[in-house]
Amino acid sequence: MPLTEPSDDRLPEETVAADPTGGTDGAVDDSADSTEPSLPEPVRQRIVALTATALPALPADEVPAPLRRVAKFAPNRRARLGAAAIATQLSGDPLFRQRVASRIVTDAGELGAAVVEGTAPAAADPVEVAALAYLVRPPGWRDLVEAAGAAVQAEVDSAVVTELVRGAEQRVARAEHDRAVAKVEADKLRDELARVREELGQLREENRALGRTLRETQARERKASEMLATEKGRAARAAADHDSELRRLRAKLAEAETAAGVARHSAKEARSVGDARIWLLLETIGRAAVGLRRELALDPAQRLPADFVADAYVDQPAAATSARARDTDDPARLDELLALPRAHLVVDGYNVTKRGFGEMSLEQQRKRLITGLGGIAAQTGDEVTVVFDGAERMHGLPPSPRGVRVLFSRKGETADDLIRRLVRAEPSGRPIVVISSDREVADGVRRHGAYPLGADSLLRRLARS
Repeated sequence: MPLTEPSDDRLPEETVAADPTGGTDGAVDDSADSTEPSLPEPVRQRIVALTATALPALPADEVPAPLRRVAKFAPNRRARLGAAAIATQLSGDPLFRQRVASRIVTDAGELGAAVVEGTAPAAADPVEVAALAYLVRPPGWRDLVEAAGAAVQAEVDSAVVTELVRGAEQRVARAEHDRAVAKVEADKLRDELARVREELGQLREENRALGRTLRETQARERKASEMLATEKGRAARAAADHDSELRRLRAKLAEAETAAGVARHSAKEARSVGDARIWLLLETIGRAAVGLRRELALDPAQRLPADFVADAYVDQPAAATSARARDTDDPARLDELLALPRAHLVVDGYNVTKRGFGEMSLEQQRKRLITGLGGIAAQTGDEVTVVFDGAERMHGLPPSPRGVRVLFSRKGETADDLIRRLVRAEPSGRPIVVISSDREVADGVRRHGAYPLGADSLLRRLARS
């Protein structure tokens, strides 16, 4: 989408800060038209990438409020997830754009200085030049952007022409190969024809030598030969049909054996999963019954049920009861759920660490969270699983404490998807506690019978221990 710039006048302080080199002569476009030009897609992507790279280097008070959360993203996610917010802020906030430009021009070196002066080296990448020109906006910057669009289109056209030429060359090569094969086949046919003609001449010579006395015998022999050829043809066709049927039956047998093997493997796998789910459910029910029996241990009843029915007819005010709903971030609620038999605690790793100690590096965040979860697993004896985004971040991971399972989402899959899969894999009735402040995750796991709690409940629980 094209980046657009607001048409209202800029503040005086924005005008002073417009020139990234420190002056004030580069703060105004070379055209009175305030509308944004239509940017080629490579140029738009390069602008967003440059801005995303410069965000962490800006002071906190110079980063617009909508981009402060984006600035905390990992480098490989900042340009991808914050592209829309960055594009909107560049179009609507000239002062922010100029602050970003001042840092990018400094990093660009000679190319940045040339773009500030309104020129571009002939050997420079037109996309890079257009991106710098859009951010710096020296005199004639629109011409640089249009030139980049023309260069990108020329590259696309050149690639199309190259592909067409390659296809034509391949077709010519195939035609030459087919012509050579046809020539070889023609030579073979001519040789075969010469051989047949030679044999025919020999037969004619033999016929003439045998004479009239042998014609009747030859006729009988020809008739016998024809009958023999017919029978041989029938036998050959029958043998071919038999071979074809045998191959077909062997193929069907192989397919049946393959299908039977797959069915056996699937049945065995399904039976293993079902056995695990049934065992876990029975174990959970058993421990829940034991806990309930211990929890509901009551003294012998002093009153009979009829006594309570009789009390309903006595004019005595009923005792008022009140209850306060537990907050999803209340650590006491987390303790109650972890006290349930065979509870399974599933934690959205980075959702908790970035909320509790986001100032640390990712490696330190993972170590601190996994160590704290090891303490909870040791205290409660519950199953604990922590899920992080991205399998490529496994470097620096400490050994997992006893009772703690550490998982990383695969390529193309988020930690939220992996958490939902873990919840769906559990048997109905097992207490599953999911720690995540993401409302979408909480709503999804709640539909499958899990108990969603906010990240603060776990952070308070870890701080307490």
